[in-house]
Amino acid sequence: MIDFSLWDIYRNLLLALRWTIGLSAIAFIGGGVVGGILLILRLSSSRVANFFVRTYVQLFQGTPLLLQLFLVYFGLPMIGIDTSPLLTACLCLTLYASAYLTEIWRGSVESIPRQQWEAAQSLALNFREQLRHIILPQALRIAIAPTVGFLVQAIKNTALASVIGFVELTRSGQIISNATFSPFLVYGSVALFYFFLCFPLSMWSRHLEQRLSRRAHT
Repeated sequence: MIDFSLWDIYRNLLLALRWTIGLSAIAFIGGGVVGGILLILRLSSSRVANFFVRTYVQLFQGTPLLLQLFLVYFGLPMIGIDTSPLLTACLCLTLYASAYLTEIWRGSVESIPRQQWEAAQSLALNFREQLRHIILPQALRIAIAPTVGFLVQAIKNTALASVIGFVELTRSGQIISNATFSPFLVYGSVALFYFFLCFPLSMWSRHLEQRLSRRAHT
């Protein structure tokens, strides 16, 4: 047993929190970029592109993120591709996030009344111009709240990276708990860190949903 003061515990957890925030940002930004590309493909008239995106989304939504981490981290080295906990976590969380963001944004676009598409066509706008000037600005307002809500989920999902040895908040808590034999104190502190990180985002998402609802009824 190692004698850790309360300050030592919180200092080490704060250091690990940086990796949790960084990994969340990488996953969310990377997932947003990939998700945006997939959304454009999904909205296109190409049957092949539509089939690819639907398959992609079903694959990553239909399998546990933990299993995806195991497949990449333990499977790729077996075929000669070296990887690391950081690279594996970034890749899997990015692909996982992109699948969900694609569906969130697709639902937002499809919620736009068909008359808006017809109005855009009547202005002789091509498909790209219709999206850019008419559809996406309206869909963006609808998508903000569920997108922020998914960010909360993405932050919590970073904890799964601990199973492949990536030292983020949960893994750091496990190491400190094993050293101090104080699981209640350490894991309780870890839970508080996640709460103070996710609660403001949850409240912001709820606020955005309520504001959007008020605008829809005015």
